Amino acid sequence: MHDSVASLFLDFSDRKLVTMQDNLASCCARLTEAQIWAKGGEHENSIANLILHLCGNMRQWILHGIRGDEDVRTRDAEFEAAGTMSTEELLGLFAGVTAECRATIAGVSADRLVETIHPQDRTVSVLEAIAQVTGHVQQHVGQIILLTKQMAGTDLDLTMPRRR
Repeated sequence: MHDSVASLFLDFSDRKLVTMQDNLASCCARLTEAQIWAKGGEHENSIANLILHLCGNMRQWILHGIRGDEDVRTRDAEFEAAGTMSTEELLGLFAGVTAECRATIAGVSADRLVETIHPQDRTVSVLEAIAQVTGHVQQHVGQIILLTKQMAGTDLDLTMPRRR
């Protein structure tokens, strides 16, 4: 892969993770701890469950898949947790995992992007793993943004303030 294309992809992935972390923190700052753990029903996930899920997914795909750490994920526990961590602890966990993933991504060479790895017993390239994670984080942070707008009853002005 051409080094400049690899650099663009890795830089974009890093910026996307930073933006999603900022958006997540902004959402959580507007909500109470009870709201962060609230579920509309057993078929739904709380914001806290989504944060735990994202941490597990990032660990599995980036830290295990790319960096080579042991796979310690217990996916079901991410969704079964109920009120077990404070908002500060959840945000700290997310920030820590995101920082480790960003550092791992920053160390990926252009040649390594085409290397085959096996997170979740799948066969993917390192590039695909990074793209999967950034897309997955963006998907669930988008859900968190929607839930926050609904609970807070207001627009969050995360990108550009709307003309009112």
